[in-house]
Amino acid sequence: MSSVKFWDKIADKYSKEPIADEAAYQKKLQVTQEYLKPHMEVLEFGCGTGSTAIIHAPYVKHIRAIDFSSKMIEIARSKADAQNIKNITFEQLTIDKLKLSDNSLDVVLGLSILHLLEDKQAVINKVYKMLKPGGVFVTSTACLGDSMKWFKYIAPIGIFFSLIPLVKVFTVKELEKSLTDAGFKIDYQWQPDKITNKGVFKLKAVFIVAKKS
Repeated sequence: MSSVKFWDKIADKYSKEPIADEAAYQKKLQVTQEYLKPHMEVLEFGCGTGSTAIIHAPYVKHIRAIDFSSKMIEIARSKADAQNIKNITFEQLTIDKLKLSDNSLDVVLGLSILHLLEDKQAVINKVYKMLKPGGVFVTSTACLGDSMKWFKYIAPIGIFFSLIPLVKVFTVKELEKSLTDAGFKIDYQWQPDKITNKGVFKLKAVFIVAKKS
């Protein structure tokens, strides 16, 4: 429950922070929308304060957006109400507790969330089952194993003191394998670079669209 408390605590601040890389975010939105159609049923898990779901809402029939933080969901509902968005259902719920029929969804969004899960493989397997044949799983994931392997040694301390949420360390290759092991085929993949103030390239989150065959 420490992760829930962490996200509840920072929800207000999080909702007011600007996008760290606006250009990358806009590209991810554009690529995602190329897969969206007006008849589609979409799930977003780990929806946070709802910004991405609200942007995609005009392109689909309905979005069910879930997050385990009640504060995040409260903010998301307020934002949707303010913009008169009617085709999103926001719920406080975790992906492992979600009950949906197999082959019932067209698109699943899991953005900035897979590295925050206790068992990403179990969730990826569940997403695969929920998607219709030809459905897509859109993810953006921080793969710390490629640049911050040391983080896995200090993370337990920060988690214990509720300074950081649960964070898992794995590489892009390990994420790719998790997706293909579940049965997905990677349809699109992109990872932007960021140049630090010392002129060093630092890899950012990997964006993947994986398709169920």
